[in-house]
Amino acid sequence: MTRSIFVAAPEGQTGKSVVALGLIDALTREVGSVGVFRPIVKNTNKHDEILENLVAQPGVQLAYDEAVGVTYSEIRSDPDEAMATIVTKFGAMAERFEAVVVLGSDYTDVASNTELAFNAKVAANLGASVVLAVSARGRAPEEVRAIAEGAIAEFIRAHNKVVAVIVTRVADDPDSIKAFEWALSTIPDIITFAMPAHPLLAAPTIGAQLEAAQAKLLAGPHDRLDLESQGVLVAGMTLPNVLPRLFADAMVLLPGDRFEMIPGILLAHVSGSFPQLAGLLLVGGYEVPPVIRQLIETVPHKLPIASTDLGTYTTAQKLFHLEGTMTSSPRKVEIGRRVFSEHVDARRILDAIDVAPSKIRTPLMFEYQLNEMARSNKRRIVLPESGDDRILEAASIVLRRGTAEITLLGNPTEVKGRATQLGFSLEGAEIIDMTDPELVEKFSAEYAKLRSKKGVTIEQAKQRMTDPSYFGTMMVHFGMADGMVSGAVNTTANTIRPSLEFIKTKPGVKVVSSSFLMCMENRVDVYGDCAVNPDPNEEQLADIAISSAETAAAFGIEPRVAMLSYSTGESGKGADVDKVRAATEIVKERAPELKVEGPIQFDAAVDPTVGNKKMPGSEVAGQATVFIFPDLNTGNNTYKAVQRSAGALAVGPVLQGLNKPVNDLSRGALVDDIVNTIAITAIQAQQ
Repeated sequence: MTRSIFVAAPEGQTGKSVVALGLIDALTREVGSVGVFRPIVKNTNKHDEILENLVAQPGVQLAYDEAVGVTYSEIRSDPDEAMATIVTKFGAMAERFEAVVVLGSDYTDVASNTELAFNAKVAANLGASVVLAVSARGRAPEEVRAIAEGAIAEFIRAHNKVVAVIVTRVADDPDSIKAFEWALSTIPDIITFAMPAHPLLAAPTIGAQLEAAQAKLLAGPHDRLDLESQGVLVAGMTLPNVLPRLFADAMVLLPGDRFEMIPGILLAHVSGSFPQLAGLLLVGGYEVPPVIRQLIETVPHKLPIASTDLGTYTTAQKLFHLEGTMTSSPRKVEIGRRVFSEHVDARRILDAIDVAPSKIRTPLMFEYQLNEMARSNKRRIVLPESGDDRILEAASIVLRRGTAEITLLGNPTEVKGRATQLGFSLEGAEIIDMTDPELVEKFSAEYAKLRSKKGVTIEQAKQRMTDPSYFGTMMVHFGMADGMVSGAVNTTANTIRPSLEFIKTKPGVKVVSSSFLMCMENRVDVYGDCAVNPDPNEEQLADIAISSAETAAAFGIEPRVAMLSYSTGESGKGADVDKVRAATEIVKERAPELKVEGPIQFDAAVDPTVGNKKMPGSEVAGQATVFIFPDLNTGNNTYKAVQRSAGALAVGPVLQGLNKPVNDLSRGALVDDIVNTIAITAIQAQQ
């Protein structure tokens, strides 16, 4: 049976699209298929921007036209026929999905009270539970409660079930959030939450600003026009007075005949010492001199520079109160997800409408779950290789999503400057210079002390601290970071070595190992060891099995451990199978609570029919989730074979057994791989 959630509001401009996005996100983590439907759109000549963005979300497999009901004009022409069309279109679409998020209308065409009643009637006809969004902007908590109660009454009159009220656009401070939560908490039988306003969500895009100012782009890439501007700065002063007033994502309005200011503003933008700007708009319609054009074209900056014939006052007037929709840029979508996730317990809403978690776990569901798990209790991850552009892009994505707090190692000006050139925002990142004398002294003294038995001198320790892997690992050791991700540039050995020297292994663990999270079409398995230990002995193999089971549990996978061999049970003989048999016994002794079988063949571990035949009654055979390979050759080849031939998503390697999490990247890692590894490291740090 398809479960439907109708996201409604008693007026326009409430931010209900953030609520819809958050619910889609939550459902994608829980069920196998999610649909989106918009009963009322303004017109059919132009796509509804919000709906277009919602159907483009990774968890939604739906064409835009399938998600549209009727237009306002159709409702005015014949309300009953319009309602019949809505129900028919919804029915044709909804049967393909386990859950559907329905987004109410935007109050752009008819009287508010009439429109609210029509939304209530639509929700009733679609059999959808209602989540109500109410804006707090410019209102006291008591006013918001009164509006919410009035809207709830309207929906109840139409025989709807309202399960939750979410107050949006609350001032972003704990006292305000608590005040609104308390004011609504006594509404009977309703779940209530309060979400703070985020300045970026209402910010217009750079492109929208240029369009409003009737401006023409002179320089800068067109894809930057989809980014946001968080305000307007009129640069009518001299450069020394303008520079201190620059702020992040500012659209700078410059009188078009003040050409001498352009080099200074460009230099500030790319320097890394000043905030990254949104754009530069030359007003007045003056022709830019050729020598200044040459400078603009040759300095690497990626700053949109445009020109308008309008004057300063008229342009500023058009831009100062310009707002954008929440879905107008990828960064806004990520921030919207984060705000919802951090302030709304979506599981309570899903429980209220009886959406049970799916028994299957797709790769997309798992990636969403990774980000949610990491975001639920944020940890700081240090990235030593800031000189790699992939690391900067991954850091920008992680910061935008709120997956983790980020520390980068490098010269702050150079790192920020390079990120600006590439068009990445590192707002919120900590950037630490490895030449900081206080840190160098502190880290070197600690390293020399920890390695004194190896004869390490303070001079040798200082030399070690010039290595980013050692410096970053020392930050983890001191608790300045909760984990480290490296290996985009450095070798696996260079990444792991510092950890082995002074992070050390967990009590009772004798070997550092690795596992891959293998995301199949409908489940996630753990493969170990596929990256570190070439030929583990029986004790090491037992360590790998127990560590891999702990990894599985950390990521919500029930560990059922298969100790793989070419033989199942007692049928095989030989040194290789005897090693697996002995390792299995060690696991049973050290972790008697674990479900483990071995030796067992891969087919008996994964196929219920074969497993039941070869090991009847086993809790592992045919339903294993953790696969332990007898050696690196077998493990590495198997994970790659499954990855390539079965189209599985291989997330890892995840390093196991260390006291604090340090994870290694492949030097060919894609940006998505780095983002996932940062999330994994953050989750390990939570444990």
